[in-house]
Amino acid sequence: MSERLDVLPQYLLPKQALTRFAGLVASAKAGGTTTALIRWFIGKYGVDMSEAADPDPAHYASFNEFFTRALRPGVRPLAPAEWVCPVDGAISQFGAIERDQIFQAKGHAYSTTALVGGDAALAAQFQDGHFATIYLSPKDYHRIHMPCAGRLRRMIHVPGDLFSVNPTTARGVPGLFARNERVVCVFDTAHGPFVQVLVGATIVGSMATVWHGVVNPPRPGNLREWTYADGQVTLERGAEMGRFLLGSTVVLLWPRGTLRFNPHWAPAGPVRMGEAMAEKAT
Repeated sequence: MSERLDVLPQYLLPKQALTRFAGLVASAKAGGTTTALIRWFIGKYGVDMSEAADPDPAHYASFNEFFTRALRPGVRPLAPAEWVCPVDGAISQFGAIERDQIFQAKGHAYSTTALVGGDAALAAQFQDGHFATIYLSPKDYHRIHMPCAGRLRRMIHVPGDLFSVNPTTARGVPGLFARNERVVCVFDTAHGPFVQVLVGATIVGSMATVWHGVVNPPRPGNLREWTYADGQVTLERGAEMGRFLLGSTVVLLWPRGTLRFNPHWAPAGPVRMGEAMAEKAT
């Protein structure tokens, strides 16, 4: 009950307006004011700039440029695993999909159909499959990579709420990840179909993919979908596939019997892009 009370103000806040305002601030090129904001953020959240390709806060023209900063070559080597972690962050949950239900937090689950925007045929491919949910905190590297090589088939922008996606909110808001705005990316891989979902949140100004650019805004309020021909977009394991302009969460889906997760993984544990996430099921 206390966690539901903790998130009660989020139901009342003008989340869309706050997000639009945050997007304007984050994209502004305001010289010294922008640099001061970046330095404050680095200090408050403990951002490790030694890993950045450009560690000087004054070299970023906007907060968004800083937030989506590239890393130095070699600081995220790819593990020799079938699937590598696609982001830096913390494990929210992972494991088996129970029929069509994905575990969110104690007392909360949501359906695969709801997550992918209502497409029951797509969701059915992941019946009794596997999922992983990874939360990106403000200090994390915010580019999103491919856990394995894949050929893009569809991208679906699903309108929705903009609740925070921090652990407290995940425990307090039912169906959070299928309730918030999200971008659903559907791939074919050597191991079968695979879905990677970019979940929006309060003050996430936008989400972008490398093949499309910024997906939102616009936010027209209706579901939008793009389809891609065979070979039109092919990405290798570890390749960048998208980014958050201000932070959020990714949810990954695999079919039944595809993989077994890294035995060292545990809920709330920290993860880094490129580390071993899973191997083929035996």
